[in-house]
Amino acid sequence: MAECVPSRATGLEGGIVIKDDWPGYSLELFTYPEHYREDIESVYIPHGVIMDRTERLARHIMDDIGDHDMVVLCVLKGGYKFCSDLVEFIKVQCRNSNKHLETRVEFIRLKSYLNDQSTEDLHIIGSQDLSVLRGKNVLIVEAIVDTGKTMKALLKHVEAFEPKMVKVAGLLVKRVSNVVGSLPDYVGFEIPNRFVVGYALDYNEYFRDLNHICVISEIGKVKYKI
Repeated sequence: MAECVPSRATGLEGGIVIKDDWPGYSLELFTYPEHYREDIESVYIPHGVIMDRTERLARHIMDDIGDHDMVVLCVLKGGYKFCSDLVEFIKVQCRNSNKHLETRVEFIRLKSYLNDQSTEDLHIIGSQDLSVLRGKNVLIVEAIVDTGKTMKALLKHVEAFEPKMVKVAGLLVKRVSNVVGSLPDYVGFEIPNRFVVGYALDYNEYFRDLNHICVISEIGKVKYKI
C-alpha cells in the first residue's frame, strides 16, 4: 500500500511525494534476481506500492474520461509494465462500474538516455504514423518524466495528428531544476533526482526484469556502462 512508504506527503496532481532523505528499503526485505545483488542499493518503491498507486490513478482517469473511448499511447520501452497494469486496472474499474470504455493501445518508442544521463538527442523509433489518434481521446503513458523535454517533443509530435484530447499519465516525476515542459495530468510518485531502475526502467537495457523500483549502485553503473 502507498501508506507503507515513509517520508511522503500529498504533492503535485495527487502524486505521492518521496522526500530527498528517503533511503529506500533494505534489500534483505525483498526477493530480486540474485545477479543484481551488488548492483542495486535499495528498494525505493516496492512492487505492491506501485500497484496500489496505479489502481488509484486508474480511478482518477475513469472519473475524467467517463464513457468516452480512449487510445492509450504507451511509451516504450520503460513504460510497458506501467501501461499494462494501468490498462488492466481501467478494465477492472469498467467491469465494477458497468461502464463500457473501449480502449485501444498503441506503442511508440523514444530514446534519449546514454548511461545515466539524458542527452540532447531524442529519437522516435518505430511507427511515426499515428493517424489513428485523429479525433480521439488520447492517454500517453510514460514511466518517468524529468526535465519534460522528451514529453514536450512527444506532445508536439502527437498533436500534429489532431487528437480530440491528450492527457499524460506518468508513474514517476523527478524533482529537477531545469524543467522545460508541463507536468503530467496523472502522477504516481514525485521522487528526488536519483537514477532508478526496475519495473521496466533500465540502465543500458539492464534491470527491466526487477519487479520493484530500485536505486542503482555505483558498482552497477560501472558494470553496465557503455
